[in-house]
Amino acid sequence: MASRADSEPQPGSPKSVHPIIRNALRISLSASEYKSLHERLIKRLPPAVQDRALHPHAFREIVKSPDRYNEAAIRASLRVFLATGAGMKLFAYITQKLASRKAPNAPKPPKVPLIQSPAFRLSTALSLTLLLHRLLHRFFLRLRANLRTDDARPFRERNPRISRALTSKYAPAIGASLAGFALGAYPQSQLRLTLAIYMSTRSLEFLFNELDSQGWFKDRPWWFGSWLLMPVSMAQLFHAFVFDRDAEPKWFGDFILKFTPGHIHSRPSSFPADRHWPDQHETVDALAKISELKWPAFSSPILHPGNLKPLPDPLQFISPVTSPAHPSIASLSCALLHPKSPSCLTAFLHQNLLSIPLLARFLTKVYLALAILKFPAFLAHPILATNALCTKVLTRTAVLSAALGSAWGSVCLFNTYLPRSLLPTQRFYLSGALGGLPFAFLAGDGNRSMFLYFFRVAVDSAWKVGTKRGLWRGWKGGDLFVFVASWALVGALLEKNAGVIEGGGLRKLFAWLRGDGFVDLAEGGAGARRKGKKAAASASVE
Repeated sequence: MASRADSEPQPGSPKSVHPIIRNALRISLSASEYKSLHERLIKRLPPAVQDRALHPHAFREIVKSPDRYNEAAIRASLRVFLATGAGMKLFAYITQKLASRKAPNAPKPPKVPLIQSPAFRLSTALSLTLLLHRLLHRFFLRLRANLRTDDARPFRERNPRISRALTSKYAPAIGASLAGFALGAYPQSQLRLTLAIYMSTRSLEFLFNELDSQGWFKDRPWWFGSWLLMPVSMAQLFHAFVFDRDAEPKWFGDFILKFTPGHIHSRPSSFPADRHWPDQHETVDALAKISELKWPAFSSPILHPGNLKPLPDPLQFISPVTSPAHPSIASLSCALLHPKSPSCLTAFLHQNLLSIPLLARFLTKVYLALAILKFPAFLAHPILATNALCTKVLTRTAVLSAALGSAWGSVCLFNTYLPRSLLPTQRFYLSGALGGLPFAFLAGDGNRSMFLYFFRVAVDSAWKVGTKRGLWRGWKGGDLFVFVASWALVGALLEKNAGVIEGGGLRKLFAWLRGDGFVDLAEGGAGARRKGKKAAASASVE
């Protein structure tokens, strides 16, 4: 006969738990997470609360499951769903509050059903993508392992090509990337296009790193580097700034207009209030119209007072700027950009002298704000940190002023030496490319991310301009195919040589996405990769 002590439950043993509660606990917290929460939080609560809380051993027995991998995948996807939804709600609330301050009487946006709301659909798309990626990765891992056994030899002999594809070490990564199609739950928008462009450029960057590590570019010249993306990017962005400002980020045009005081002229204080003065955007639009008219000559009203129409009809609105222009100016674009200076070289130097103080003050504020994040390092080495900050501000100021001056100055340069009918509108591409050349001074380490960012912005702008002008037509879901292909390339490179993926945090993120945990697969080489595979395999067995 069993004793009474044997029949009583042991300390920490779980009580009878309803299956629904058991499953809810499994997908809410893992045993290790609950143990950490219990040690850091629950132990510090009053004794009455501690007595009601489960012991970590009891919680481990409750959530004990034969398949922890699926539970971890569901748990991670639910957390992504909740975090994304909460973040979208917070962002919408802040945006609405800021908009109400600027326009108190503005009508509130109409309410959208939950299923059709952007927050719900984005949360659903991201959580489904993560869940399917993990499940597909484990499925192809198991399929690859089963096809490599002796029992699967007849299948391999009957289907050699399929077998080679499924038993490749890249099969799990490529197969799991199909989960990217789950982003289709979110409507086709700017966000999906941005994700597709980002993943494609990053995957090509990692592919370049892999080819470089294999010696493909060992004989490249000294000037070959990522800075070459800047002339291409600036060519597209500057042309779009003149002709298609709706197809590029608003901040880019605002930046150019703010730091171009030598060519974009504000309304004089002595100008009559009842007369129209062209604003900044109208001045740029007038420059685009001048190029479409093949750069007409300037007829000064001072020298030819009898000329009733010194300007073409579409450009009459810029007469307040061009009418008092210097009589020796021969080009209408020069009369618009620097009406007080007959010399284009003098106008170029004047633009640089005016922009340098503005850029220096702006960049000083920006880098001081960023330096707050590294305040402990500043306290440790204040002199070195201050010297590095000043060097960065001065370098960026010189590069940006030279870029803006080159882009605007080349307009006068091409107008002087090129025939009027030669590339009348396309020469703005050349002006932008010249504006991107000064970035060669920033070709050192640590600037590739900036160059790639501008390249992504330029690709986005070029796609929108081409779609707007009918040069190409996008197909429905094309951004998803680009995203999936790029993700497959990243996964294959992560499997082949994780070191080509720059940034330990990014490598850990990709490892976490496929269910290996926050493991840097580049640390320790093949040993770390085997460790990650072993962790994934053990999780799939348990």
